[in-house]
Amino acid sequence: MNDWRTTEALFRYGLVREAADDRLTARERGALVRETATRLHAHPTDGLRQVARGTLDRWIRAYRKGGFEALKPVLREVGPRTDPAILAQAADLRREAPQRTGAQIAEILRRLHGEGAPAERTVQRHLARAGLRRGTDGAERVGFGRFEAERPNELWVADALHGPVVATERGGQVKRKAICFAILDDHSRLIVGAAFEPAETELRLERTLRAALASRGVPDALYVDNGSPFASAQLQRACAVLGIRLIHSRPGRPQGRGKIERFFRTLREQFLSEAQRKEGLSLPELNRLLRAWLERSYHRRAHSETEEAPAVRFASARPRYVGDEELREAFLWSVARTVSKTATVSLHGNRYEVDAALCGRSVELLFDPYALGKVEVRWGGGSFGEAVAHEVSRHVHPRAEADLGQEPASPTGIDYLALLETEHERELLQRSGGIEFRRLTEDDDTKEE
Repeated sequence: MNDWRTTEALFRYGLVREAADDRLTARERGALVRETATRLHAHPTDGLRQVARGTLDRWIRAYRKGGFEALKPVLREVGPRTDPAILAQAADLRREAPQRTGAQIAEILRRLHGEGAPAERTVQRHLARAGLRRGTDGAERVGFGRFEAERPNELWVADALHGPVVATERGGQVKRKAICFAILDDHSRLIVGAAFEPAETELRLERTLRAALASRGVPDALYVDNGSPFASAQLQRACAVLGIRLIHSRPGRPQGRGKIERFFRTLREQFLSEAQRKEGLSLPELNRLLRAWLERSYHRRAHSETEEAPAVRFASARPRYVGDEELREAFLWSVARTVSKTATVSLHGNRYEVDAALCGRSVELLFDPYALGKVEVRWGGGSFGEAVAHEVSRHVHPRAEADLGQEPASPTGIDYLALLETEHERELLQRSGGIEFRRLTEDDDTKEE
């Protein structure tokens, strides 16, 4: 994601996403924008920045009209006005002392070169494009302070739990600690997505999140911690494309994750305590049993705080779904590459031919990490089609290779969890349109009467 236009668009998106909500009235939007314009915001390249009200309004109009792509700065084809030697000197000053601000470097250049020195903003843009960004570790992040969301799919909370050591395949000799990625709807306490994975990586998280989005709709916001899978550029891009506000908790302050932590406690006490009794448990088996336990037990049982079953409480939702193509677009990986003089780019040892008009330009490459043979080229907010593969020695991204080769296993044994699994599988066969949680709960109440 070494693309300054994408970085700038993500900064703008973080400021206007909430104000661009169609459900806000003009009065509410105006108050929110005015409040945003009064604060300083941590910019990824320029430290703290204050944005004017008119600029925020312009970004909101652009986002509502053209989505995330419309927030990217427009490329202007103009000749260089600043002596390249002076810009190189600015880069050297940043490398010499990485904490120097763009304003400070511009001041040094003014004293050295007088009227020939570039403006402060020119220096900042040059340093950003050169990848010489000043650290912003001291910047304060914004957290989500509400105790409970007002409706389903207003806020999802995601986290990971270290589980038991299991075989990665049925009957396999390789054993690893299972990591449970879980995503909880804050209002209903429904687990919209959950899966045990053999590693805690961004690809494993993306797989769970993508399944949750396809089955439960798109939330307004996603609240996560600062672990590496949740702080990846890929997750940030996916949320921006789908219009999801991504919120990171403050380091060292776990407030806001209490509900997901309480679910993990229930998972250990009611599910893992039973699952760990099974000998030779494999990762595919563990996931099958987890799905059965969620649908047949956890989602149907009244929650101690809401006094309603999560499935019943979530039933009032009117989810916003996206099409398969938009979901695929959101989870494409994006990298920046400079096109060579021979109109080619390289990606993890592979070489591709692109449009000759892009020679010397920094383009954005979009690809599925599991299929490097197909790469789309974009520049200036437009698509230049698929790159032509010339040398493809690697078909899968290095971080995706470990995901291949896992096959699901059939359930074994007859015990508490296996009974739940059998009931779940039988119901899936009978209801081709998916499980209707409200009707299932009503059926259980009728039986008890």
